[in-house]
Amino acid sequence: MIRYVAYVPIQPIIEGFASPSDVIAGYDGLIYVVGEGTEQIISLDQAGREQGRAEIPGVTKIAMDRRLNILAIGTFDTTINDQSYTLAALYRLNLNTTGGFGIGSMEIIDKLIHPYYFKSSFTSVDAEVRFTGIDVMADNTYYITRTGPRDNPNQVGGSDDGILLFNQNDDYISNVFVTTGVGFFRDYFKTPVSITTYAKPPQSNSVDESANFFVAMADPTVPIKVQGIEFNESEFGSSYNVQLLNFTDTSEANDFLYRPGRFITPTDITLTGDGTNFLFVLDAETDSLYQFTTTGREGVNPPPGSSEKKNIIASFGGRGQEATQFNNPSAVAYLDKIVYVTDRGNGRLLRFKLTTDFE
Repeated sequence: MIRYVAYVPIQPIIEGFASPSDVIAGYDGLIYVVGEGTEQIISLDQAGREQGRAEIPGVTKIAMDRRLNILAIGTFDTTINDQSYTLAALYRLNLNTTGGFGIGSMEIIDKLIHPYYFKSSFTSVDAEVRFTGIDVMADNTYYITRTGPRDNPNQVGGSDDGILLFNQNDDYISNVFVTTGVGFFRDYFKTPVSITTYAKPPQSNSVDESANFFVAMADPTVPIKVQGIEFNESEFGSSYNVQLLNFTDTSEANDFLYRPGRFITPTDITLTGDGTNFLFVLDAETDSLYQFTTTGREGVNPPPGSSEKKNIIASFGGRGQEATQFNNPSAVAYLDKIVYVTDRGNGRLLRFKLTTDFE
């Protein structure tokens, strides 16, 4: 059956990456891919031509702020009390240096190492904590998702599984605690693996300034693994609240973001920044890319003149090596109506465009 509304592959497929773990669209108009297997960040133009690369220890995930600094999640090797450890770390990369602009001339200008951004003491369990995701807001403050073995919400720094807020100067501000209809939770997030804010390129005065975000959680006990979180301020204070999205009204769509059990192993999520208000979700277990509106309905609005009354499903995937298949997809990005997906198992970067977006 021919699908008139679908994401179609753009050729050529960009290959040759060693276990690609992340892809982002930068505010500089370039695409950045993390090759976890080589511990490198590779810069590409939108045609897929390489612009440069840099090595960062243990790099897995990246983000770019509006100053065109790259924030790279990696690791830091150190010795404490004659014992060797590999600790979670965040590196800030300045791309605008005396050697020019770009990833090839970058300088590391700051570094955060767990747990020293919030405490001076260290135990061996701290070495088991990892940063899993990062995204930046319009004012260059940012969130980091973190996982680890300790689930005690009352310990210093909060539960190992959590979301951390940092300011634009890399100072730790606080953990994100959530208020729901049944109470206040200091340990709400279970195995968070990805986070996306509403601030997305292109660089302009219309970049969304909210502190809201979506988070993906991989814990098998969490029935709704991708959730929207709203930041609310009032005269009585501020709070983070779970965004309530409909998942039962089938007059609007055939499936929903919040349907319990909708995802098995989400690996990455991202929002669009061009007003289309799409949310993309990757699931490694189904090797698929899912597309929703930010209101939680799966699919895209019917095109003008269509007889369809509900959103049209555009999600796709499945295990394989074809141009619309994946093998352990790891990350998704969006820029100028093009969706980018890193296909970790096949070592490649794929690009897709919605059929209704072609001119």
